[in-house]
Amino acid sequence: MYYAHSKSTLEKSEWQLLKDHLTNVSNIAAGFATDFHAGELAYTGGLLHDIGKYSRDFQMRIRGANIRVDHSTAGAREAELRYPRYFSIILEYIITGHHGGLLNYGSNESGLLERLKKQHLPEYTAFKEELKVPDLQSFKPHLKPFPGRIGFAISFYTRMLYSCLVDADSLDSEQFENPDKSLLRSQYDSMGVLSLRFDEFMKEKISGAANSEINQYRRLIYEQCLDKADHPPQMFSLTVPTGGGKTLSSMAFALEHLKKYDLKRIFYVIPYTSIIEQNAKVFRDIFGSKNVLEHHSNFDPKTIDIEEMDEMESLKLSSENWDMPIIITTNVQFFESLFSNRRSRCRKLHNLAQSVIILDEAQMLPTGYLKPCLAALSELVRNYGSTVVICTATQPNLDGLLDKSVRPLEIITSHEQLYETFKRVRVTEIGRLGDTELSERLKMHRQVLCIVNTRNHAKKLFDSIKETGNCFHLSARMCPVHRRKKIVEIRKVLNTGNDCRIISTQLIEAGVDIDLPTVYRAMAGIDSIAQAAGRCNREGKEPFGDLYVFKSMEPYGGATSWQNLTAEVGEMVFGKESDPLSLSTVSAYFEQLFKYKGGGGLDEKRILLAFEERSNDLAFPFEDVGNIFNIIDGGTRDLIVPYDGKAESVIQELRKTESPWSYVRELQGYHVSVYPNEFMELERLNAIDLVGDRFYVLKSRDYYSDETGLISSTEIGTDGSLLIV
Repeated sequence: MYYAHSKSTLEKSEWQLLKDHLTNVSNIAAGFATDFHAGELAYTGGLLHDIGKYSRDFQMRIRGANIRVDHSTAGAREAELRYPRYFSIILEYIITGHHGGLLNYGSNESGLLERLKKQHLPEYTAFKEELKVPDLQSFKPHLKPFPGRIGFAISFYTRMLYSCLVDADSLDSEQFENPDKSLLRSQYDSMGVLSLRFDEFMKEKISGAANSEINQYRRLIYEQCLDKADHPPQMFSLTVPTGGGKTLSSMAFALEHLKKYDLKRIFYVIPYTSIIEQNAKVFRDIFGSKNVLEHHSNFDPKTIDIEEMDEMESLKLSSENWDMPIIITTNVQFFESLFSNRRSRCRKLHNLAQSVIILDEAQMLPTGYLKPCLAALSELVRNYGSTVVICTATQPNLDGLLDKSVRPLEIITSHEQLYETFKRVRVTEIGRLGDTELSERLKMHRQVLCIVNTRNHAKKLFDSIKETGNCFHLSARMCPVHRRKKIVEIRKVLNTGNDCRIISTQLIEAGVDIDLPTVYRAMAGIDSIAQAAGRCNREGKEPFGDLYVFKSMEPYGGATSWQNLTAEVGEMVFGKESDPLSLSTVSAYFEQLFKYKGGGGLDEKRILLAFEERSNDLAFPFEDVGNIFNIIDGGTRDLIVPYDGKAESVIQELRKTESPWSYVRELQGYHVSVYPNEFMELERLNAIDLVGDRFYVLKSRDYYSDETGLISSTEIGTDGSLLIV
């Protein structure tokens, strides 16, 4: 008898037979790949992936022998012997990588080539007695590469097939090893039920809204989204001014479009966790928490209102493979997964096929990776039956960066009219300001927000005005749990009409739902200034709010190199236009920015070229690309802070446990990202502990301020005591 999996609690007769595991995995993988017409190839990969377990060595290991066995090279070698080159190498990549990740093609010394040339592979031919392996002679891939992107198309296809295999392998193994856990998967409502809930919600919302001009235009936007949903799957753009209700209107489009074309799920991809948290709450209230997955690094299911423990476990499981009806995630999670070589990240990718993917605040796509990101989205549209909606208030013109076959169809008409209708802010450039003059200006306003470009500037400016009372600071020096708490406090103060002065970095710009009559913004890109305007007179309480744009004279007010570039282009465009936020200004800004960056600057790591250089040999650098595709590329280290009782309790448990990784989820929301130089200085001052060889933990709550978060290393004495500053 040949076994795939054993279990100490079971008799040998109850162990999983190898032929059963291989048949199960092949059928599950084929079902997934059917979404992009690759079922037969995925079936073959599933059947071959573990045939190395037919070796005598592996069967001794599963019976208790303490030996290491390579069981994944055998299937790749069998594919190499059986199939034409273009099929065999795809199977070789996905089979050799089904545990450790997709390999580089490499050379005879490393990578896939080395694995295939491995000597002394354990004999595994007993598989022929139990399995019938397809010949693939009739299989033809449904793959239409874009001109000049053949290598990228095939590498993407390989990664999608890899996703089918590793998810199928994980699901079948889980079914045997932990059947109770397996039963918690896929416990959600049908899309038909969710669509009815949404319709009822919107009917009530529309009927209860005042018949104002703004609400009339919101209804117009909503209706146009429903109308355009009739168009077949493709790339769309949705350009809606701030306050136009694009979150609900885009969901209306997605549900109607999905229903008409029998698509499978809806993805919301959002740049900042602050927007995700808001949108996820809205969608959970409409659809129920068991149907909405909020997936990002700071999410903890315990923070949302879930009564059933099984429901919480189901959410955790869905984060592994994105099988929920509605998934809300970040740019980082979404795009880094699309270019990853790791099993855990790639596992979920096949569920993007035949889905609606909405990119909210699409102007925030990382410019240095813009071309690879657009190439991946184009593949999903052209070869995987997906619809992509590029959704923003300040739409960059992407036509020159996309093949004409996937250039987006705009959902909304009458952009200029909508812009004028929703325009609620006057923008004034006030030149160069030092902090002394800036702080005096801020003190003159009862309710005001000032957005600056650096954490250091935010801290110093806050210190200069905090004695006026009801002042708040927001920056990434505060852990996410702390920031969320502060935003709740700010909303309460604003709702009571009391004085409120806020100093923030740009993290407040995208989607933090607050409304102030006056906003100051350090010079930045036009898209950032437009986002700042979205926090000004947001609810239209006044005919117009005021947004003042200034250039800081302080040395610590300088931006990062990327912010400097966008600010330079923004300032250049700003001075030429009478209305700095008009649609023509925004278009001119992005045109100038893309021109300034040039072709190479929109693919800084040369990722697309990496897949084309040796595309004739299908020699792909999967591992190399996975290592360099980092949207957040600052080299920061995460530092856990003992912000509250929960964090302190978990840190205490962490110090005693032998399995620190099990606490990762509970510590989400309690970290601050620290740049290398400051991290090293905090280590030198003995302010950091390394716990469990995994977590860096701030030793004392004394090093963390309730007002501004992590205290700077310059404010800590050499003996570890706090300096009076």
